[in-house]
Amino acid sequence: MNTATPVIDIQHLVRRYGHTDAVNGLSLRVAPGRCYGFFGRNGAGKTTTIKCLLNLLRPTAGDIRVFGLDPARHEVAVKSRLAYVPDYVAFYPWMTVRETLDYLASFREQWNRDTERALLDQFRLDPGQKTSHLSKGQRTQLALLVAICPEPELLVLDEPTSGLDPIVRREFIETVIGAYQESDPGRRTVFVSTHLIAEFEGLIDEFTIIDRGREVMTLASDTARERYQKIYARFATEPPVVDLGEAKVFRREGRELEVIVNGNSAEVLARLKALRPEAINTEALTLEEIFVTALKTGGPVA
Repeated sequence: MNTATPVIDIQHLVRRYGHTDAVNGLSLRVAPGRCYGFFGRNGAGKTTTIKCLLNLLRPTAGDIRVFGLDPARHEVAVKSRLAYVPDYVAFYPWMTVRETLDYLASFREQWNRDTERALLDQFRLDPGQKTSHLSKGQRTQLALLVAICPEPELLVLDEPTSGLDPIVRREFIETVIGAYQESDPGRRTVFVSTHLIAEFEGLIDEFTIIDRGREVMTLASDTARERYQKIYARFATEPPVVDLGEAKVFRREGRELEVIVNGNSAEVLARLKALRPEAINTEALTLEEIFVTALKTGGPVA
């Protein structure tokens, strides 16, 4: 059992705007060295939660700790150990890329110049170009570079790849984030809010899904894939109506039946096989499919 102090510990967080609860009673913990996914629709409360985490917004109620510290009372101590890439990126427009890097590096105790050179080359960023002349994707690339170079203990990413083309997105996720964690296993933590769940599939260790400011589900990724299964069955005639317990029939079309199960796949398979289908197979859901399933059903299946 991991007894290390959580890198992020949010308990019963509430953030209210007027009469609207953007976040309502959210709790989650992120252990050191994990890549933690924070999933939800637009307006679900993801960015508000991150801003409370970083002391950019004050919570209405609840408790937040980062590295065991209160980010409101120990702001410098907390922020010196993390890097943040927001969903909208802006730099001083009169600075070049080179000047921006030097300026931001001056605030950090350490800055990996080898990583900087490698990422400038990988992203094909011109150090002499003014930041005001960068495209949205290039500004995102520069922000990601600035976040990685100080080698922080915690990387907080809010829709970090939304401005990147698919090739650069995949390259960044697989090589940059992967290398960031692998260079110091167990200590470097990623907290990523994204709607591009499929592209982070291989990195996410654990995730929380929120909807309308409330937690819908928190699971380890491997546990989620073991529990959530999709069963396809094809019959000689139209599928008969059958009691599948708490499993959800997601598609009934012609002679085919598609069922989503949560931890009771053996029982559902036995019931379906008793109906003598022509073909039947089972596969694990992806994290994106689990996300869609959870929101369609209003919570965990079963």
